[in-house]
Amino acid sequence: MDKKRAILVLKDGTGFRGYSLGVAGETMGEVVFNTSMMGYQEILTDPSYKGQMVVMTYPLIGNYGINEKDYESRGLFLEGFIVKECSPFPSNWRSQISLDEFLKNKNIVGIQGIDTRELTRRLRDYGAQQGIISTEDFDVRSLTKKIQLSPGLAGIDLVKSVTCNDVYEWKDSGQNTAISKKYRVIVYDCGVKYNILRKLSSAGCSVTIVPAQTQYQTVLDMKPDGIVLSNGPGDPVAVSYMAENIRGLLGKKPVFGICLGHQLMALALGLKTYKLKFGHHGGNQPVMDLSTRKVEITAQNHSFAVTAPEEGTLQKSPYGNVEITHINLNDKSVEGLKCQSIQAFSVQYHPESSPGPHDASYLFDQFAEMMKT
Repeated sequence: MDKKRAILVLKDGTGFRGYSLGVAGETMGEVVFNTSMMGYQEILTDPSYKGQMVVMTYPLIGNYGINEKDYESRGLFLEGFIVKECSPFPSNWRSQISLDEFLKNKNIVGIQGIDTRELTRRLRDYGAQQGIISTEDFDVRSLTKKIQLSPGLAGIDLVKSVTCNDVYEWKDSGQNTAISKKYRVIVYDCGVKYNILRKLSSAGCSVTIVPAQTQYQTVLDMKPDGIVLSNGPGDPVAVSYMAENIRGLLGKKPVFGICLGHQLMALALGLKTYKLKFGHHGGNQPVMDLSTRKVEITAQNHSFAVTAPEEGTLQKSPYGNVEITHINLNDKSVEGLKCQSIQAFSVQYHPESSPGPHDASYLFDQFAEMMKT
């Protein structure tokens, strides 16, 4: 692997010198860390990382290569990739190309050979911030000035950059082809991961995906049994058209929100959102179900969260009371909501995992049960 120089500079002027990974060039984005030990291909292909550069906290990345079956979307949307060491010799029977080749093929700028522990601690202590990776300009002051021009995530609609252009049907593969499809589900694509679609199919749903800008009446005219609001990148407040569509759907069909979809449903119900200090990115977040007091270990990827109602666990809305169903045990942030009067619920975490634990996969069956009534 070529040892071409590269540098990462944060908005606060902190510099990390290392070596180029992927293509040469320059890229900017919000720097966040992911604590997963594996699953780097699924992380790279998660559209929720649009606008961000990902730091992997595990020190050796790329050891099992890349294969065409582990994609979580149609491509890569993240702005950059940061690792301690990229393995030059992947070893796995499913591997087709190396991580470095993959990043080059997908035109992603990255950096390796830096102290990712020091970087992660800085982000943890001072919060996620804009950064720049360069293989061309190595002057910290010059790069810091460039970062000042970067807008950040707040107030920017990133969903429009990752959503599909046209309506399409999810095609089953493998064991799901033998499962009877009892329900028709419409998925709003705000940056949907493929494993959400696979899990819905496994739960007995035929799945149709629509662009995020699709009007709610168009969706209702398709006569679905239920509607899923997918994960996606960025600030939910900037995606006001989705919140408006959700208001038109609530109370008419069962609605299930995931990650950004959870935040958008909260906005539609009259709650608010805020930006987390460094977000939740990884496969090891403990979440408590408040009704059972059981704890799930969950996969998460979000930089914004829902503000808890001041009056306790209930929030009044035009659709009745909204109940907080789950909380994060690390920081007590809201992880789940349920409408008491209509069929609608949401979770902040990723029940489809990929990568991550399978503790929350029951939620897809719970959604299917909701469509029965």
